[in-house]
Amino acid sequence: MSMKERLMEDLKYSMKNKDTIRKNTITMIRAAIKQKEVDDKVELDDDGIIEIISKQLKEKKNAIEDFKKGQRQDLVEQTEKEMEILLEYLPKQLSEDEIREIVADTIKEVNATSMKDMGLVMKSVMPKIKGRADGNTVNKIVREILK
Repeated sequence: MSMKERLMEDLKYSMKNKDTIRKNTITMIRAAIKQKEVDDKVELDDDGIIEIISKQLKEKKNAIEDFKKGQRQDLVEQTEKEMEILLEYLPKQLSEDEIREIVADTIKEVNATSMKDMGLVMKSVMPKIKGRADGNTVNKIVREILK
Protein backbone atom coordinates (compact mmCIF):
# COMPACT_ATOMS: atom_id res chain seq x y z
CA MET A 1 0.00 0.00 0.00
CA SER A 2 1.41 3.38 -0.97
CA MET A 3 1.77 6.16 1.58
CA LYS A 4 -1.12 8.11 -0.01
CA GLU A 5 -3.43 5.10 0.20
CA ARG A 6 -2.43 4.50 3.81
CA LEU A 7 -3.13 8.14 4.70
CA MET A 8 -6.55 7.94 3.05
CA GLU A 9 -7.43 4.71 4.88
CA ASP A 10 -6.26 6.16 8.20
CA LEU A 11 -8.26 9.32 7.56
CA LYS A 12 -11.44 7.31 6.97
CA TYR A 13 -10.77 5.24 10.09
CA SER A 14 -10.16 8.32 12.25
CA MET A 15 -13.37 9.94 10.99
CA LYS A 16 -15.41 6.83 11.79
CA ASN A 17 -13.90 6.68 15.28
CA LYS A 18 -14.21 10.43 15.86
CA ASP A 19 -10.45 10.73 16.55
CA THR A 20 -10.21 14.47 15.94
CA ILE A 21 -6.47 14.94 16.50
CA ARG A 22 -5.56 12.07 14.15
CA LYS A 23 -8.08 13.28 11.53
CA ASN A 24 -6.71 16.85 11.69
CA THR A 25 -3.09 15.69 11.54
CA ILE A 26 -3.70 13.44 8.54
CA THR A 27 -5.68 16.20 6.82
CA MET A 28 -2.72 18.56 7.42
CA ILE A 29 -0.31 16.01 5.87
CA ARG A 30 -2.58 15.46 2.85
CA ALA A 31 -2.94 19.23 2.34
CA ALA A 32 0.84 19.68 2.40
CA ILE A 33 1.25 16.85 -0.13
CA LYS A 34 -1.38 18.36 -2.42
CA GLN A 35 0.21 21.81 -2.13
CA LYS A 36 3.64 20.44 -3.08
CA GLU A 37 2.19 18.50 -6.02
CA VAL A 38 0.33 21.54 -7.34
CA ASP A 39 3.26 23.93 -6.84
CA ASP A 40 5.83 21.64 -8.49
CA LYS A 41 3.42 19.97 -10.96
CA VAL A 42 4.60 16.51 -9.88
CA GLU A 43 3.12 13.34 -8.42
CA LEU A 44 4.91 12.68 -5.11
CA ASP A 45 6.17 9.20 -4.35
CA ASP A 46 6.59 7.77 -0.85
CA ASP A 47 10.04 9.40 -0.44
CA GLY A 48 8.60 12.81 -1.25
CA ILE A 49 5.79 12.27 1.24
CA ILE A 50 8.26 11.18 3.93
CA GLU A 51 10.21 14.40 3.29
CA ILE A 52 7.04 16.47 3.83
CA ILE A 53 6.18 14.61 7.03
CA SER A 54 9.75 15.11 8.30
CA LYS A 55 9.45 18.85 7.71
CA GLN A 56 6.14 18.94 9.56
CA LEU A 57 7.68 17.04 12.46
CA LYS A 58 10.49 19.58 12.65
CA GLU A 59 7.96 22.45 12.62
CA LYS A 60 6.05 20.78 15.47
CA LYS A 61 9.24 20.46 17.54
CA ASN A 62 9.91 24.17 17.08
CA ALA A 63 6.30 25.01 17.94
CA ILE A 64 6.53 23.06 21.21
CA GLU A 65 9.42 25.27 22.32
CA ASP A 66 7.34 28.37 21.61
CA PHE A 67 4.33 26.96 23.44
CA LYS A 68 6.49 26.15 26.47
CA LYS A 69 7.81 29.72 26.51
CA GLY A 70 4.23 30.96 26.35
CA GLN A 71 3.25 28.54 29.12
CA ARG A 72 0.54 26.92 26.99
CA GLN A 73 0.62 23.35 28.30
CA ASP A 74 -2.62 22.49 26.45
CA LEU A 75 -0.97 23.29 23.09
CA VAL A 76 2.22 21.45 24.09
CA GLU A 77 0.21 18.28 24.80
CA GLN A 78 -1.78 18.56 21.58
CA THR A 79 1.36 19.12 19.52
CA GLU A 80 3.09 16.15 21.15
CA LYS A 81 0.11 13.94 20.17
CA GLU A 82 0.35 15.27 16.60
CA MET A 83 4.09 14.45 16.58
CA GLU A 84 3.37 10.87 17.68
CA ILE A 85 0.96 10.52 14.77
CA LEU A 86 3.51 11.96 12.31
CA LEU A 87 6.15 9.53 13.58
CA GLU A 88 3.87 6.60 12.68
CA TYR A 89 4.32 7.50 8.99
CA LEU A 90 8.09 7.89 9.12
CA PRO A 91 10.64 5.08 9.01
CA LYS A 92 11.92 3.95 12.42
CA GLN A 93 13.94 6.81 13.89
CA LEU A 94 17.67 6.24 14.46
CA SER A 95 19.16 6.37 17.95
CA GLU A 96 22.00 8.80 18.69
CA ASP A 97 24.45 5.87 18.71
CA GLU A 98 23.31 4.76 15.25
CA ILE A 99 23.61 8.34 13.96
CA ARG A 100 27.07 8.65 15.54
CA GLU A 101 28.17 5.45 13.74
CA ILE A 102 26.89 6.68 10.35
CA VAL A 103 28.57 10.08 10.88
CA ALA A 104 31.89 8.47 11.88
CA ASP A 105 31.84 6.22 8.79
CA THR A 106 31.01 9.18 6.55
CA ILE A 107 33.83 11.27 8.02
CA LYS A 108 36.25 8.47 7.11
CA GLU A 109 34.71 8.19 3.62
CA VAL A 110 35.16 11.88 2.80
CA ASN A 111 38.46 12.22 4.72
CA ALA A 112 37.13 15.09 6.84
CA THR A 113 39.63 16.41 9.37
CA SER A 114 38.29 19.68 10.75
CA MET A 115 35.20 21.85 11.13
CA LYS A 116 35.96 23.27 7.66
CA ASP A 117 34.74 19.94 6.26
CA MET A 118 31.41 20.07 8.10
CA GLY A 119 29.39 21.03 5.02
CA LEU A 120 30.86 18.13 3.05
CA VAL A 121 30.09 15.69 5.88
CA MET A 122 26.51 16.94 6.31
CA LYS A 123 25.93 16.75 2.55
CA SER A 124 27.07 13.12 2.56
CA VAL A 125 25.27 12.06 5.76
CA MET A 126 21.80 13.53 5.18
CA PRO A 127 20.81 11.31 2.21
CA LYS A 128 21.82 8.22 4.23
CA ILE A 129 19.51 9.07 7.12
CA LYS A 130 16.70 10.73 5.19
CA GLY A 131 13.51 10.76 7.25
CA ARG A 132 15.07 8.71 10.05
CA ALA A 133 16.75 11.46 12.09
CA ASP A 134 16.51 15.16 12.77
CA GLY A 135 19.06 17.35 10.98
CA ASN A 136 19.79 19.29 14.18
CA THR A 137 20.76 16.10 15.99
CA VAL A 138 23.02 15.07 13.11
CA ASN A 139 24.59 18.54 13.06
CA LYS A 140 25.33 18.36 16.81
CA ILE A 141 26.95 14.92 16.46
CA VAL A 142 29.07 16.01 13.47
CA ARG A 143 30.30 19.01 15.49
CA GLU A 144 31.19 16.78 18.46
CA ILE A 145 33.19 14.39 16.30
CA LEU A 146 34.96 17.01 14.16
CA LYS A 147 36.09 19.38 16.91
